[in-house]
Amino acid sequence: MKRSEFINGMIKDFFIIFGSIIIIITILRQFFYPDMAFNLNSIYLIMIFSLIGALTGFIFYTPDDISEKNMRIRIVIHFVALEIILISLASIIGVVDSASGIVILAVEIAVIYFIVRLLSWQNDKRVASQINDKLMKFKKDN
Repeated sequence: MKRSEFINGMIKDFFIIFGSIIIIITILRQFFYPDMAFNLNSIYLIMIFSLIGALTGFIFYTPDDISEKNMRIRIVIHFVALEIILISLASIIGVVDSASGIVILAVEIAVIYFIVRLLSWQNDKRVASQINDKLMKFKKDN
């Protein structure tokens, strides 16, 4: 994978993560804290967490092709690293201050991670389909 493609992917991941967090928090606040509004500090914190989430994607970068097994191992390592980094940061800055808060944050991270992985998989599937269609057309023409 080219470095520029990887960076473009990280930028897309940042916006997907940021959007997912905003949507999830908005929905949860409607149920649990309907009078609570977003303040500017909250938006900055969400941006920082989204950026960290996107930057940890360096775990996936390799200029060479890797096996499916190696990619699955990297996904697990990435998920665990992301959970540890984000929960540690949240604890340090005081976003979470109880065991239940840590569990809720861990579940939120897992849900957002699943959404990002799902969207990435769908995009990869679409690209693979386009490549296969072009190969079939090329094979047909020759």
